[in-house]
Amino acid sequence: MKQTRDTFLTAALAVISLLSVQARAESADDANVKRGLEIAKEADRRDTGFGDFTANMVMELRNKQGDVSTRNIRIQTLEVIGDGDKSMSIFDSPADVKGTAFLTYSHAIKPDEQWLYLPALKRVKRINSKNKSGPFMGSEFAYEDLASQEVEKYTYKYIRDEVFNGVACFVIERYPAYEHSGYTRQLVWVNKDKYIPEKIEFYDRKNDLLKTLINSNYQQYLGQYWRASEMLMENHQTGKSTYLKWTDYKFRNGLDDNDFNRNSLKRAR
Repeated sequence: MKQTRDTFLTAALAVISLLSVQARAESADDANVKRGLEIAKEADRRDTGFGDFTANMVMELRNKQGDVSTRNIRIQTLEVIGDGDKSMSIFDSPADVKGTAFLTYSHAIKPDEQWLYLPALKRVKRINSKNKSGPFMGSEFAYEDLASQEVEKYTYKYIRDEVFNGVACFVIERYPAYEHSGYTRQLVWVNKDKYIPEKIEFYDRKNDLLKTLINSNYQQYLGQYWRASEMLMENHQTGKSTYLKWTDYKFRNGLDDNDFNRNSLKRAR
């Protein structure tokens, strides 16, 4: 009987120990989820209140062989408090895409709305909300990459601290809430001082590394708002990349909703 009691006691202690380890792990996991969300909220808070901005952008498409094609684009964005931002991209060159315009209504919870005006067809095409993982105008940026990144679009988890390119960063993982996202998760390196994304890794639906975005040469505007002057998106599965060069940022231009509707797409020049 003593041997039976000892065996039972040993088994009971093992179960208690296992449950204790599991409880500590769950507690640590909950803390990391909370911390990840807090980092995302702080980054969002620091970038709230800019109103609107315009900018010029050069987009370079690079294939696996290193060939480059260049596009010149004008960007305008309207901040929408309580929801996602509105933005429009207008292509000025080359000739085969001149006059093409792309309009996005980002949303915090419901699917983003996006439209593309094609001057050759003189019609506005709505982008299917289930096809946001497709490439935008031949680039390595997907349609969903171009919408504003509202906090509510993801759930979060703090992973670790890490230095990237000499900058101390939080590394957080975010998981898209949208069921038709092209990604299972993203790893984001958030600058600890400025709360801006230095690097993002995108993992596809098979959870394989698909792309990496590096943001660099940040400039501050209105004494508060940071914008990257250069972005490089590399596709690790195709060998292609897209480089963006941003210039001529101008904030608080007096833009309003009338500058971001389907009729304004057709008027874009």
